[in-house]
Amino acid sequence: GQAVERERENFRFFCQLPEPDCSALPVDAKNSQFRRPLFEFSGACAGCGETAYIKLLTQLVGDRLIIANATGCSSIYGGNLPTSPYCKNGHGRGPAWANSLFEDNAEFGLGMALAVEKQRQIVEERLRAQEGDACGPLLKEILSAEQNTQADVDQQRKRVERLKAEWKKSQRTELVELCALLDRLVRKSVWIVGGDGWAYDIGFGGLDHAIASGKNVKILVLDTEVYSNTGGQQSKSTPLGAVAKFAAAGKALAKKDLGRIAMSYGHAYVAQVALGARDSQTVQAFQEAESFLGPALIIAYCPCIAHGFEMREQLEHQKRAVASGYWPLYRFDPRRAEKNENPLRLDSSDPAEDVGDFMAQENRFSQLMRSQPAVAERLTAAARKFVADRRSCYRNLSGGEPKNGPEE
Repeated sequence: GQAVERERENFRFFCQLPEPDCSALPVDAKNSQFRRPLFEFSGACAGCGETAYIKLLTQLVGDRLIIANATGCSSIYGGNLPTSPYCKNGHGRGPAWANSLFEDNAEFGLGMALAVEKQRQIVEERLRAQEGDACGPLLKEILSAEQNTQADVDQQRKRVERLKAEWKKSQRTELVELCALLDRLVRKSVWIVGGDGWAYDIGFGGLDHAIASGKNVKILVLDTEVYSNTGGQQSKSTPLGAVAKFAAAGKALAKKDLGRIAMSYGHAYVAQVALGARDSQTVQAFQEAESFLGPALIIAYCPCIAHGFEMREQLEHQKRAVASGYWPLYRFDPRRAEKNENPLRLDSSDPAEDVGDFMAQENRFSQLMRSQPAVAERLTAAARKFVADRRSCYRNLSGGEPKNGPEE
């Protein structure tokens, strides 16, 4: 009892510590971790590969974040009532979160993005009618402000607060009423979040529709390569040779290349990341996706207990996944094409390790090696060819040698 009370007091002290001012710090892998995460105590499996990406997302854009969350692991630990891991900062702002179904989550999130855009347009129209007001110069600043970075958003928020303070002094009812709507002019960030069962399979049609819409909506795919939450059934993301429910003899077909499908549109930002392998590339991809004024897709490598390895070793494991070519890292940014540059950049080097050796470290592959060695050998050889062919394809699309990482 004394120990519990002592730790309660320690926790109360911890919660009262002031939040550091990170506005002057560059947003990189190290400095981003000084920002307060607005996602905590999730109740996910120990070592879950998904939660680190959500935590990072809330550190980068958490106080203006709107999430449409597909059913799956991320909806279970994301909305484990009566508690929620999403929280608010010292200013009382935090993420808005809602869960929809497998089959319509992308449409659900797209609808949110359209609503946010329409609300902003309506408020802008009403403000333009007030440009003759004494606050006209401030109004023009607000209406013309760029909000491509968090620093830009912070400045816009300050302008909006100044305008609210001035108009609340006014005797004009219309201006006082407008104060309640002015926050719509601070850029919101709508993210559609879900696992590979949703993104590659059941909800793929809606995800494709969201990308094809051209609207400013972001998509985070937490790729565990299996239906984790419902017992480990194979998905179209399950890799060649892996054992899963409905693939007891090893999956005979290669993993669906969701990133290449999205890149084929040409107008969407697409990145594939692995936080444990290269955190700087992951942070840069999130920043680029957020600043991109259009659809953006991030496919995140998420080790899962269903993979069958020691989860406390997952950071090193992610490095091996990238080093073997099993999980290539890249960023496709249409803005580069506007500068006559190739939009695709490879951020991982050519494989330095045999993908078969990497696969042998996970029980989902090694159990087949024990039970049906001839089948496992054939599928491993096919996996080697698939990795080599995919690498060759990406190198051709990127037009040259891979980069060793994101530009500084």
